[in-house]
Amino acid sequence: MPPTLDQRLALRERPTGFAVMRQRWSKLLFLHWRVDPAILSSKLPAGLHLDLHEGEAWLGIVPFFMERIRPVGLPPVPGLSWFLELNVRTYVHDENDVPGVWFFSLDCNQSLAVEIARSRFHLPYEHAEMSATETDGSIHYDCSRKTESKPASFIYSGTGQASPADPGTLDFFLAERYLLYSARRDGTLYTGRVHHSPYQLSPAHCDTWSTAPAGWDGLPLPDSPPDSTLYVDHVDVTIFPLRKRGG
Repeated sequence: MPPTLDQRLALRERPTGFAVMRQRWSKLLFLHWRVDPAILSSKLPAGLHLDLHEGEAWLGIVPFFMERIRPVGLPPVPGLSWFLELNVRTYVHDENDVPGVWFFSLDCNQSLAVEIARSRFHLPYEHAEMSATETDGSIHYDCSRKTESKPASFIYSGTGQASPADPGTLDFFLAERYLLYSARRDGTLYTGRVHHSPYQLSPAHCDTWSTAPAGWDGLPLPDSPPDSTLYVDHVDVTIFPLRKRGG
């Protein structure tokens, strides 16, 4: 059974316990394509199942800015607390129908962040050369994974009025995610919670987009423009400890 709307909404509540990090995510571009569920299901670890919206599976590519990254109680550090990140993702749930995000990869141009995320959070971070500039209201964003030859480029901006997604809609399904799943090499699954106010979403105007990051992960390359394009200017985020699933 897919997660219920009540289960999805419950994850927006602030988790109990102590937070470990604070972050700001800025200038997020959410690109999503409908994908054959059978293709993505074969890429998931044991214990996770695709989370579908009206029977459809979704593949996302999300470039954005990481800002003010720091442990709780400490100030951000110039040179360490600001960097770029791009993730390739889909949406999953476990046997208890707890919905979350599964990351196929997360490219990043901050080497220390890559190593910490790999070792502490068991996430598939990759070293990348990345740059981003804002010109005439548009973000020009480039990413080159160090193990790949083909780069990825995006030119995008938000358009129209920003507002929270209505519960139950496709926009809500794609963007309102407050739990991630990760796995160690031995297959042990973990969950991580984040807390933030609901995204203020607006349509994204995307002059240039790339599916190359999906190809870097051995995923099928969509041959059509994105089926959904969304933009978020920024959101402040609180990060909670990773937990062994069931622990």
